[in-house]
Amino acid sequence: MNGVPLAAYLGLSMFMFTTGVVGVIIRRNPIVIFMCIELMLNAVNLAFLSFARYRFATEGHTLAQGMSGPMMVIFVMAVAAAEVAVGLGIIMAIYRLKEEVDVDDLNLIKG
Repeated sequence: MNGVPLAAYLGLSMFMFTTGVVGVIIRRNPIVIFMCIELMLNAVNLAFLSFARYRFATEGHTLAQGMSGPMMVIFVMAVAAAEVAVGLGIIMAIYRLKEEVDVDDLNLIKG
């Protein structure tokens, strides 16, 4: 992998994911929470690409077998785009209704 070991990529991925988890737990602003979720999804994408690249480079698989990681990344990106579209729509609806978007005060969805 051009001199960069797999552990370096996985370490960076783990750091990004941990930062995202801490951000989701600590922050109260839904926009920041969305950004932290995106950070976690990008960390997963980095891990998928790292494993795919490492496996493809070391074991000599065919190109079709080496594309499983990038295909999962495309799927995760599609899920992330849908999540952002739906989530921002919900946040905008709540903001129009309550004039604020604090996560602790959101009890509109409760039955």
